[in-house]
Parts: sequence; structure tokens; C-alpha cells
Amino acid sequence: MKRLNVYLILAIQQLISGATHIVAKAVVTEVDAAVLTFLRTVIASAGLLAITSMRSGRFKIDRGDWGQFALLGFLGVALNQFLYLYGLRFTTAANGALLYASTPAFVLLLSHVLLKERITPKKTTGITIAFVGITIVIFERGIDLSSTYALGNLIILIAVVAWTFAMVLGKRMIIKHGALQTTTAMMTIGAILFSPFGILSTISYPVFHLSPFHWAGILYLAIGTSIVGYVLWYHALGRIEASKVAVFANAQPVVAAILSLIFLDYSLTIGFVTGSIITIGGIVVTQRG
Repeated sequence: MKRLNVYLILAIQQLISGATHIVAKAVVTEVDAAVLTFLRTVIASAGLLAITSMRSGRFKIDRGDWGQFALLGFLGVALNQFLYLYGLRFTTAANGALLYASTPAFVLLLSHVLLKERITPKKTTGITIAFVGITIVIFERGIDLSSTYALGNLIILIAVVAWTFAMVLGKRMIIKHGALQTTTAMMTIGAILFSPFGILSTISYPVFHLSPFHWAGILYLAIGTSIVGYVLWYHALGRIEASKVAVFANAQPVVAAILSLIFLDYSLTIGFVTGSIITIGGIVVTQRG
């Protein structure tokens, strides 16, 4: 029953993350990536600190763990969030989703090295199947790997690697401090580390001219993705193996395509249905490994 609850949490998290690709692309096209990252992290940090204070009183982290949280904040926020948004300006949401679908492969290797998780044949097979499925979906929607998008693809790939390290290195902190405390510490320290660059970018930017649409997108990325999405993701990471959590990232582009079908009047095709079924099959095989 507990494992079933974890999978339900991951399913909800993927709905949030799938929408993130659409929202992020829409907003970052018109809003500077550094300003967007700064506003997002400040709002998310304030919200997480308020929630933590209401739930558990004083925010307390052991002195010896602050260095680890500083590393997580740098990797998970300053690098991952900013580079993803910045790279998305130069490439398509589909390309970004495909690159994030490579997360399980990186996590499988890194968790084996750092966490001593076993690389079983079923895990390897499941992740491979899921990646094939998601590649079908992305190519079906049209992926452009021309030189025009090369810079954006490279920047987002660096963001994916940073997020992988944050996931794997954060597992010990999650087990020790819980998902909420870990997310709060990582986001708050990440916001502080990014602040010098973020403040300089925001001072010279016409923030007060942002439209309600822009603010809605910023709030979604801050509250939906960085608070709710991160806490749910880390909650699951504290209960099952990192590689089994990471493979759910393959569902993000599928979810994004479904949301596009509903809200952007996309048409349902055989390629999309086939790729989605293969992706889900790969996730199931990985979970059984």
C-alpha cells in the first residue's frame, strides 16, 4: 500500500512537471531567464519557509549538513533551474523534454557509483524501453537538432546533469531531514546563491510591466513546480530507489503532449499513442527491477 501511494504521488508530480515545460516555454520567451529564475526561487523559498514554520516550528538543520545543502542548492537551483530556462530560449520545449528524459540513465549510473544501488537487467531494460517510447513521442511531434538549437540543447543537457547530481546526492538528506525540510533548505540556499546575479538582472528589468499572464506563469513555476512538485519528488525519492523514481521523468513529455492536446488543440496520432504505451511499459519494467 505504501509503495502504491508513492506511485500515486509520482503520477501527480508528473502532471505538474509535464505542464512545467509548456508554462516555462511560454513565459521565458518573453521574460529574461535570470529574472524569471530569481523571482521563481524567491517566491518558492518564502513559501517553503512559511510552510515549514507552520508544520514543524523552527527551521533546524544540523551544522554539519549545511555544506551538503549548499551543494544541493547550487546544483538544483542555480544551475538546474536557471540553465533549463535559459536554454529553453534557444530550443524547443520538445527538445528540452527529450533531454530531461535522459535523466534516468544518468541517475542509474550515478546512484550505482554513489549510493551502491544495483544495476539490474530489468532496470536497464526498463529505462531503455521508456527512452525508446519517449523518443517516438518527441520525434512524432517534430524535433529539430539543427545548429540553430545546438546551444540550447547543450545548456539544457548541463541542467539535466546538475539535476541528476542533486537527486542522487540529496537522498541522504531526505532520509535524515524529510522531503519538506530538504526541499526548503535546498531552495532557500539556492535562491541565496543565485541572488547576486538575479538581483543585478532584475534591477535593470521592467518587472512592473509584466502582464498577469507572465505572473501566472511565474507563480506556477514557483508554487506548482518548485514547492509542490519538488516536495512530492523528494518525498518519493526518500521511499524508493533513485533509479525507480527517475524513470518517471520519461512520462513528462507524454503528459506535456496530453496537456497540449487538451489546451493547444493538438491532434492525437498513432505515433503519440504508440510512444506513450511503450513509455509506460518501460516504467513498469523498471519498477519491477
